Amino acid sequence: MSAIPAAFHDLFEKETIAHVSTLLPNGAPHVTPVWIDYDADADRLLVNTERGRRKEKNVRNDPRVAVSMTDPDDAYRMVSVTGSVHELTTDGARDHIDELTRRYMDREEYPNEIETERVIVSIEPENVSTFGPE
Repeated sequence: MSAIPAAFHDLFEKETIAHVSTLLPNGAPHVTPVWIDYDADADRLLVNTERGRRKEKNVRNDPRVAVSMTDPDDAYRMVSVTGSVHELTTDGARDHIDELTRRYMDREEYPNEIETERVIVSIEPENVSTFGPE
């Protein structure tokens, strides 16, 4: 297991867009941009999605993922993670999407209709690469 270096934790306090790669049932990669969060105590990347979305289906089938993010203030500062999904949970997922909405949109509540239910995808980093000034 490899943790996100503390010098890069600020990326999870900004409007950093991450790209999450999952595997389709046929083994092909599927990449999607997402809002990203980090639980430093548990050393888990957190992605909030809706039940039934392609990435949620993919990680239920194969938990291997890759995540890449670039500092929105410095395109030459980045974090890349490979790992696996540790947990999928609906516990606290609605509050979590509202928390992310405050960071990314400066709004109190997630504005889009939730058709099923929100799910937190908890990713355990296995390899972490960073580049750029700490």
